[in-house]
Amino acid sequence: MIHELSGDLLLSKAELIAHGVAPNDDWKQGIARALREACPAMYKDFRHYCKQESPKPGTLWLWQGVDANGRHLRFCALFTQEASSHTGGHAGPAHTEYVNHALHELKKLLEREKLQSIALPKIATGVGGLEWQHVLPLIRAQLGELKIPVLVYADYKPGLAAEEPLQGKSARHS
Repeated sequence: MIHELSGDLLLSKAELIAHGVAPNDDWKQGIARALREACPAMYKDFRHYCKQESPKPGTLWLWQGVDANGRHLRFCALFTQEASSHTGGHAGPAHTEYVNHALHELKKLLEREKLQSIALPKIATGVGGLEWQHVLPLIRAQLGELKIPVLVYADYKPGLAAEEPLQGKSARHS
């Protein structure tokens, strides 16, 4: 059940929030910046993981912890881009193949962990450079048949809580 919403992804009550990244992304733009500011410990753990593991495009990284406001957060970084050969935290471009593989891994994670909801932005369309009309069909193909709410924040509006179609235990607790 895919639902396109307008609002602030970070205010989602979904059990898992996912976002597209590159291994050497510095998280200084867009939603990634908001995630970095809201949860500096997550960003620090992300950097450490990337240095230790050198993750490949099409894989993912799961993190659980508490954000700066004391809310429990489960976050999944989808490696939709390659690390750039440049220094300074620049990410390489996203590719639909990487997005598709990462979404497939995300689907397996959701099923394995029996998660009841997920929220994600228009992955790989900002810094990643892909067009939304090429990414949305991949989301529909990989996540569309799940029996849980898949909340796609298609229009990011900082500070605005969206009306999410979540029920009972599908929402994470603040």
